Amino acid sequence: MMDIGGWLRGLGLDRYEQAFRENEINLRVLPALTADDLKELGVAAIGHRRLLLKAIADLAAGVGRAAAEDVPAASPANATAEAERRQLTVMFCDLVGSTPLSARLDPEDLRGIIGAYHRCVTEIVEGFGGFVARYMGDGVLVYFGYPQAHEDDAERATRCGLALVERVPQLDQAEELHARVGIATGLVVVGGEVVEHDIAGDTPNLAARLQTFSEPDSVVIAASTRRLTGELFEYRDVGKIKLKGIPGRVPEWQVLRPSGVASRFEALRGSALTRLVGRDEEIDLLLRRWARAKAGDGQVALVSGEPGIGKSRLTAALSQRIESKPHTRLRYFCSPHHQDSALYPFIGQLERAAGFTREDTATMKLDKLEALLGDGAEPGDISLIAEMLSFSGGERFPPLDLSPQRKKERTLAALLRQLQALARRQPVLMIFEDLHWIDPTSREALDLTVEKITELPVLLVATHRPEFQPPWVGGSQVTVIALNRLGRNEGATLVHQLASNVGALPPDIVDEIVERTDGVPLFVEELTKAVVETGADRSSVSISAVPPSSLAVPATLHASLLGRLDRLGPAAKNVAQVGAAIGRVLGAACAPKPAEQAESTGTRVKPMPQRALYDKVATLTKFVQYRKNL
Repeated sequence: MMDIGGWLRGLGLDRYEQAFRENEINLRVLPALTADDLKELGVAAIGHRRLLLKAIADLAAGVGRAAAEDVPAASPANATAEAERRQLTVMFCDLVGSTPLSARLDPEDLRGIIGAYHRCVTEIVEGFGGFVARYMGDGVLVYFGYPQAHEDDAERATRCGLALVERVPQLDQAEELHARVGIATGLVVVGGEVVEHDIAGDTPNLAARLQTFSEPDSVVIAASTRRLTGELFEYRDVGKIKLKGIPGRVPEWQVLRPSGVASRFEALRGSALTRLVGRDEEIDLLLRRWARAKAGDGQVALVSGEPGIGKSRLTAALSQRIESKPHTRLRYFCSPHHQDSALYPFIGQLERAAGFTREDTATMKLDKLEALLGDGAEPGDISLIAEMLSFSGGERFPPLDLSPQRKKERTLAALLRQLQALARRQPVLMIFEDLHWIDPTSREALDLTVEKITELPVLLVATHRPEFQPPWVGGSQVTVIALNRLGRNEGATLVHQLASNVGALPPDIVDEIVERTDGVPLFVEELTKAVVETGADRSSVSISAVPPSSLAVPATLHASLLGRLDRLGPAAKNVAQVGAAIGRVLGAACAPKPAEQAESTGTRVKPMPQRALYDKVATLTKFVQYRKNL
C-alpha cells in the first residue's frame, strides 16, 4: 500500500505530511483533492499546489506509484494514460511583437522578459483553474477541462483571458508588453499514443488561429465558446473570417468585459422562459409560505436539487406569480468565482438597487447610496456600507475607527436594518441563489436574517445543491423543498412544448429524448434544442435519421457532467465506463465486475446495496454512453 508520507517526501513536500494525516488523506481520497482542498490543508504556495495537483493527476492515471513507494524522488510518468474523449476549452496566449523584441534585445534580456511573461500567465491561469500544457516561445497553450473538468470551463477561460490582457501590460519590464488571446471549445482526445499533455483534435488549432487575427490586448472566442458563455460577457461581433487550414469562414467574437447580468440562470438560459412543467405542488407550497410571510409570519424556503433540475426556474415562476402584488423583491447571487469575496451577494444587490454605473464617480455613488438607504440607516451605516462597496464616504460619511471584528459586526447589523426598513413599507421576497457557493461572511449575514425573519413580513427563498447542508433546517419557520426529476409524461410534455414552433416531433424521437435525459429539465431542453436544430423534416423523420451528434450530450452539458465524473475519482469513473459498456440496464449479475476492476487498480470499493449502486452510477453511466455515441 502506498505511504502518503513517502509520496510527499518523494515530491520534497514532507512538510505537509502531518496535515495530510490529521485530515485522513489516503490513497482513496487523494485523487479527489482539488486546489481549494489543498488550500484548506495549508498548502499556501501556488508552486506547491501546482506540483501536488500534477502528481495527483499522474497518480490517478496509474503512474508514479512505484516512485512513491521507493521514495527517493518523484519520477516522470512511466505509463501512458488511456486515451479519453473530453470536451476542452483551449486558450492560446501570444506575446505581441516578440520578433522585433528579439532583434532589439540582448538574448539574456529577452529571456528575462519571456520568463516574466510566462510566470504572469501561469499565475493567472492557475488562479482560474486552468492547466498550462506547453510554453512555445512567446506563446502559451492552456487547457480548461483537463486534467480536472469544471462545469464553467468556458467561462473560466474567458475570464482568464480578460485578466491576462489586462495584467501583461502592467509587468514591470524594460519594454512595454502586450498579449492577445484566442479561445475555442470542442471535443478532443487526451492521452493514448500522443505526447504527454498533447491533445488530438482541431480545437487547439482553432484557438491558435483565432489569436493571430485579434488585436493587442484583446480576447477573441470561437462560436463554440460563445454558445457556452451566453450573456455572461459583453461582446463585439467580429464577423466571419477565413483561417488558414480551417475550411469555410469562421465566426468570432471579441470579448469586451463581464456583463452586468447578475443572474447566471438568465445569462446562460435567456430571459424567455418556457412554461413550467411538473412543479405545481412546489409552486403552491411557496405561495402558501408567501401568504404567511405577508401576514407578518416570516418564512424561509430552502430549495435543493442537482444542477439543471430547475431551482432557478422555480424562483422565477414564483416571481411571475406575485409580480402584480405589492411587494419588494431582493435578489442575491452567489458566484463560483467569488467564494472568498466577503459579502459578494450583498454587494451586488446593493449596487443594482442603487443603480450604480461604470461611469459613476465616488460622489455620485454616495448620493445614490444615501437615497437608497434613506431613513432606515443609523449613524455610521452609510460609512460602513460605502466601505463595503469599495468607495469613500468622504467628509459626509468618514470611515469609522473600529477593529476588523467590530466593523464586520456593525456592517452585518446595518444590512439587517436595511431589510427591516424595507419590510416596514411592504412585504419582501428575498431570493438567494446558489448557497453552495456562498462566502463565509454572507453566511453569517444569512444566519442573522433567518434568526430575525419570524418578526418580519419576509419570505426568503434560497436555492442550493444537495452537497450544501443549510444550518437552519428544523426551524419552525423553515420549509425544505427537494426537487425531484420529471416523470416520463412530464418530460414528454416539456419536449412537445419546446418543439411546438417547428411542428410535432415523431413519438420515437420524443421517447428517445425522454429516455436519454432521465427527467432532468435542463437536459431535456438542451437535447430537444439540439435535435430541433438538425432542421430535418420532422413529419417523416425516424430516430435513425437524426445525426448521432444531435443525440449526444450537448456541449452546454458536457463540461458539467464531465466535472462531476472527474470529482468522483478514477475508481468511480472506471465503474461508470464499465457500466456504459454493459448497457443502460445494469443487471445484478454484472454488478461485481466493476468492483473487481477497481480492485485490480489497487482501490478498495466499499460494498453498497445493489439498488444504491445502480442509482449511483445510472446518470454517469448514461453520460459515458453518450460520449461513446451508443
